[in-house]
Amino acid sequence: MLKTTQFKKGTVTFSDTGKGRAVVLLHGFLGSHKIWNSTIESLSKSFRVIAIDLPGHGDTDCFGYVHTSELIAKAVKAVMDSLRLKKYVIVGHSMGGYAGLAFADLFPDNLRGLCLYHSTAFADTEEKKRDRTRSIKVVKANHKIYTTEVIKNLFATKNAKYLKEEIAFAQKIAAQTSKQSIIASLEGMKDRPNRDIILGMAHYPIMMVIGELDNVLPYQQLLEQSEMIREKHLLYLEHDGHMGFLESPRQSNVALKKFLRACFK
Repeated sequence: MLKTTQFKKGTVTFSDTGKGRAVVLLHGFLGSHKIWNSTIESLSKSFRVIAIDLPGHGDTDCFGYVHTSELIAKAVKAVMDSLRLKKYVIVGHSMGGYAGLAFADLFPDNLRGLCLYHSTAFADTEEKKRDRTRSIKVVKANHKIYTTEVIKNLFATKNAKYLKEEIAFAQKIAAQTSKQSIIASLEGMKDRPNRDIILGMAHYPIMMVIGELDNVLPYQQLLEQSEMIREKHLLYLEHDGHMGFLESPRQSNVALKKFLRACFK
């Protein structure tokens, strides 16, 4: 069932499914809560699953010209406060992981665990920042072509022919994102700080999901990053890219449930 809560001068939309300990799903760039459909179906048998449309995505409003990780984290906190929930695990995919890390920075006492799902604690390199600036120019020229190509690149190249339905599903969700929202997200991701210190200091379990064939984040760098984590859980998907929950849903959901049980024990 879809619900809404007020944030700043707008509305944040989210789904709330199942009963039990609370798990918060934060989608990536160009996603919405719907991208998690199969994950929600799996997890909600054992947990209460809150899947949020992040600022400028799905049915949630756009909040100005830059959606920083901190702004997204505060929108997430507004949702959780509206539900009067105090302790939960955040699962953040890609951009959602950046927001999860910002949440860990701002509101550490609310977390029981954090999953970085194809995400990184490192800031953008100078080269990556230039890429995002170029992307903003492309979006201004034709954001529909941009979203189609970006989504295709998120899947492992060798999986594209087997996962046409999954790619089309993700592209359909991405196509609903407005030009202003895409630019606001790119600007926010470009300016996010390094948060790798959280990996070493967190007193709760942290899981990293890593795709060996990820075209966006080099797997070697993520494996090295995972060494910083005190209470580490790792899912290494050797046949997948940046979309493990769609590329290998069963394996991903089994590992995620195991992680959640560890967080709530």
